[in-house]
Amino acid sequence: MRRSTATDRLIGGLARALATSLGPAPAPALPYPGESQPESPLEEGERRHSAGLMRINHAGEVCAQALYLGQAAVTRDPRLQRHLVEAAEEEADHLAWCARRLQELGERPSLLNPVWYAGSFAIGAAAGLMGDRVSLGFIVETERQVESHLGDHLQRLPAPDRRSRAVVHAMQADEARHGADARAAGAANLPSPVPPLMAAAAAVMKVLAYRL
Repeated sequence: MRRSTATDRLIGGLARALATSLGPAPAPALPYPGESQPESPLEEGERRHSAGLMRINHAGEVCAQALYLGQAAVTRDPRLQRHLVEAAEEEADHLAWCARRLQELGERPSLLNPVWYAGSFAIGAAAGLMGDRVSLGFIVETERQVESHLGDHLQRLPAPDRRSRAVVHAMQADEARHGADARAAGAANLPSPVPPLMAAAAAVMKVLAYRL
């Protein structure tokens, strides 16, 4: 069997980037959590607010895909590479769930998804080049911040929107597990300036993705 070349990986990566940021969401491997809740009527302001929050979550999953795959592209450890690719595949379920909920709310994903993907892939690759323990530490901090912002969304979603809340609850549990797995694999603590910078970048994404 012919071994994959750098060109093969580049072409595959570009194809995945286009599919993730511009194409329709893939079919999820896991059931859609929103199915467990009835669709409740929402006032127009509530609908737009739920859609804005779910658009942020969808953009966040685009970023997660790119982040993991950027790290996987540069690591030399086959086991870590498999771990990162598997995590990206699990995040693809979240991407599909968010896309479906946006459709149910009559809204679209962020127009800036290609920007989020490109930036996150570059950040992931840069973190990976600093070493595997730093790369894992980056995952821990990313998942900690994502878990926190999902908790904030659970507080901010309109009370009648139980379908969105079910999706966010399921995502939050998975993000906590991803962070715990990375910590158990030997993640290093990130230098003190890094987490605030990550939070600041995420804040910009949230403001723009809510509307765009």
